[in-house]
Amino acid sequence: MEDRRDPVNLEEEPFRMLLRPLAEAYLSFIRESDRHAEKMGLTGGQFDVIATLGDTDGMCCRELSEKTLVTKGTLTGVLDRLERKGLIYGTTSPSDRRIRIIRLTNKGEALFRKVFPEHMDYLKPFFQRALTGAEMKTLKELLLKVRDSFQEEPGSPVA
Repeated sequence: MEDRRDPVNLEEEPFRMLLRPLAEAYLSFIRESDRHAEKMGLTGGQFDVIATLGDTDGMCCRELSEKTLVTKGTLTGVLDRLERKGLIYGTTSPSDRRIRIIRLTNKGEALFRKVFPEHMDYLKPFFQRALTGAEMKTLKELLLKVRDSFQEEPGSPVA
């Protein structure tokens, strides 16, 4: 039987050339970030929640799930473990009793003040070895454009 499919030519489809490097860069970043978080006694998800709550008056679970890389299904377990460690607590929203506001405890705030700068200092050289400041700015703009495109309906017009 003859294969009638056209051969895939990556040169003709520039977006396909991006897929593997984008995924590999993301996975490398997450792997290294999680490895460093674990050295500080946190999972990657726990660090993400603490970093997101740091310097805020707290936020509801919906907002936390939108602002972190923690999936909705995993967030409850992450919050439970952080609460058991005494790093966060939840209070009822004064405007809507159905909503629970998550905040850092004093211990959680102290941990944030210690681990956040350490983590940024750890990750910074990976980016500085690969990119100039101008390239980082351009990459940020391009990644935000891609992210925003995924917020649109699949059939939306192409730029």
